[in-house]
This record gives sequence, C-alpha cells and structure tokens, in this order.
Amino acid sequence: MTGAPQIVVHHDKEEMAEAAAARLITKVVDAQSSRGSASVVLTGGRNGNGLLAALAGSRARDAIDWSRLDVWWGDERFLPEGDPERNATQAHEALLDAVPLDPARVHAMAPSDGAYGGDVEAAAEAYATALAAAARPETASPPAGAGGGPVPSFDVLLLGVGPDTHVASLFPEHPGVRETDRTVVGVHGAPKPPPTRISLTLPAIRAAKEVWLLAAGEDKANAVAMALSGAGELQAPAAGAYGRQRTLWLLDEPAASQLPRDLYPPALS
Repeated sequence: MTGAPQIVVHHDKEEMAEAAAARLITKVVDAQSSRGSASVVLTGGRNGNGLLAALAGSRARDAIDWSRLDVWWGDERFLPEGDPERNATQAHEALLDAVPLDPARVHAMAPSDGAYGGDVEAAAEAYATALAAAARPETASPPAGAGGGPVPSFDVLLLGVGPDTHVASLFPEHPGVRETDRTVVGVHGAPKPPPTRISLTLPAIRAAKEVWLLAAGEDKANAVAMALSGAGELQAPAAGAYGRQRTLWLLDEPAASQLPRDLYPPALS
C-alpha cells in the first residue's frame, strides 16, 4: 500500500457524486493526454450509479475522448443479459448509452445466458483472460507480494462500500476475499441477492494506480469506521482495497459520522 488513505468528506451524497465525477473527468483527461488512452473500472450500487449519472449531466464530460477509454467492471451480478439488476445494464442507463464509447473497449462480464451459460466459474475465467490480454507488459502485474495474474494498470478503480464492508462482490469471510492467485472469481452464496456473482479479487484491485472507495449515508458509517480503523481484510474487505499510487475515500457527512474528526479536513463546498 502506498501511503495512508486520503479521506474527503462532502456535505451530502449529491455533492459527493458531482465532485467525484469532476475528479474522474480530470483523471481520465490527464491519462489520455499523457498516454493517449485511459482505463477505468466501474462499480454498481447507488453511489456508483450516482457518480455515473452526475458525470452524464456534467458540462465537462466532453473533455474526455470517449473513443479512447477502456471500461471494465469490478463485479457483476450473474444474471441474464439486459437484466435491470446487472451493473452493466445500470451503467448503460446512467451514462454509457449517452457517450460515444468504442464498443470494443467496453468490457462487460458475461451474463448467465451468454457464451458460458450458467457456468459462473467459466465466465470468471474468461474475464481474467480478457484482463490478461489487455495488460501492458511494463504494468501488467499486481504489486510485489499481492499475488494474482496480469491485469491492466487501471487509472481509476471505483468501489462502493457496503454496510457490511464488502467491496465489489468480496464479502467478509467469504472465499473470494481470501483469494491470492486468481484475478477474477465466481462468487457463490453471496449474503445479498443475487447469490451468484463474478468479482475481481483484491490482488486485481490493488494493481490499479488509484482506488476510489465511495460511501454515502448513515447506513455506511459503521463500515467506513471499521475499514479505516485497522480491521483486517477478511473481516472488512474494504480495508484490503487500495491502489498502487493512491487510495481515496469519498464520503458524505453521514457516512463519515463515526470517524475521528482529525482524520479528514472540513467538508468541501
């Protein structure tokens, strides 16, 4: 882990979403300016979709060259194509259908009625293969000691934090959070529906340059405090999610309400 997590607290979830969208635009534009392309990993849930909706409504969104952006997902609900509960479906509705992305650079995880049928393990392996194929040789591997295979060095990897401290579909004490070899796993028996999912593992998450964790609402306060208080990643998977260059926690005031006040600066206006 590179340095301590940075914590930014906004007044409410709307302000948080708008500020996060502005940050993401800046980060993508900077990456495209320096390398010609950029890559982001999206997250589902109310905060991830709120960020995408804010980005869709931003007047600055056209600063991004959408044709040179690779879009990946941190996890997916293993449901049929187009199911309204799939993260990809929600992302398309919130943003992706409104911007000129190159379809070949939008990397959705397989649905349960796709090429692998109901075999979630095969679908997970296929996503790991796609990640490996997209990895650049000079930036392909997770940090030393993190385990896992090659994945792209994502510019920004977004994660929502669940009330139980789960990130992606890595739940406390579940097998997926213990994984050190694979970059993508099939998840069985998830404690929230649907029970079958696909998820990046912590080694894959830690290969990102920057990891941004999003949490808004009083129901996330305990999870945020637990993850930032030194809890282990098996009990609090969010505690094990960090980037190679930066780890950024983006919160609203209710989600930050159980943190010691000296951990973060005053809320931004």
